[in-house]
Amino acid sequence: MNLFPYDSKFDFMRLRKVSLGIAIALLVIAIGSLTVRGLKFALDFTGGTVVELKFEKEVDIGDLRGKLEAAGFESAQVQTFGASNDIVVRLQPLAGQVNAEKTGDSVLAAARIEGNPAKLTRADFVGPQVGKELAEQGVIAVIFVAFGFLLYISIRFEWKFAIAAILATMHDVIICTGYFSVTGKEFDLNVLAGILSVMGYSINDTIVVFDRVRENFRGLHRLEAYEVLNRSVNQTLSRTIITSFVALLTVLALYFFGGSALRGMAESQIIGIVIGTLSSIFVACPLLLWFGTTRIDLLPRAKDDADLARRP
Repeated sequence: MNLFPYDSKFDFMRLRKVSLGIAIALLVIAIGSLTVRGLKFALDFTGGTVVELKFEKEVDIGDLRGKLEAAGFESAQVQTFGASNDIVVRLQPLAGQVNAEKTGDSVLAAARIEGNPAKLTRADFVGPQVGKELAEQGVIAVIFVAFGFLLYISIRFEWKFAIAAILATMHDVIICTGYFSVTGKEFDLNVLAGILSVMGYSINDTIVVFDRVRENFRGLHRLEAYEVLNRSVNQTLSRTIITSFVALLTVLALYFFGGSALRGMAESQIIGIVIGTLSSIFVACPLLLWFGTTRIDLLPRAKDDADLARRP
């Protein structure tokens, strides 16, 4: 199935200055927001109190959240787990808060619903040190993934391809993370997992395009790099759009029907799929052209010397 003809002739490389300019502008905004505003870390990173309640009947999450906010528990995360009458409440740490049991009793009192009694089943305090370790481990995970991608692409392709792929992928990750900084939405472990999956999706999409670039460089000897890159993007365009659309449908279902616990992860994946698709078309290949990539870069050194020796 092809949405676009295999031999379509969209001149993507002609837009390289505009596309790279927009990409750089988005990066500046994302990095600026991360530097100035930072991220609104959730309980997973900041520490706080986890309270679990068991009601006799199903509970309206919106009403329960409103009761807690009215009682002074602002920014409380209220979610179901297991059955619809099992509720978990996550609270940001409060000044001087050390007794999780007292906090649990206060939450139980604030969540009282007439005709639907509840009991406290768990109240635990998570220290901020745990959250700090999780944040550090998350950064280390991103670095190791990026290094693994760099090593793999360097072996499979060539260093110019590796650098272009990593820059395009980090562009997607930074913009996706910056989105949560600009909007002020909470950044938790689910969002971090979504961003790590964005890295995998983005690099996979870029590698598919680069595979076609490599094939065309080797097969279309007489064409300039500009034309080879244009043809490669056009030939993979249908595959890129269809794959992204199907992935987006899956994540949209997760966003609308997965509940509030998975909404942040789904949101990060939605942003990542859109940005990743655009970057594989408008950023990765223009970077190759900017680096001066040619067919010679894909040949072994001995063949390069022989090829140059045959030239007049």
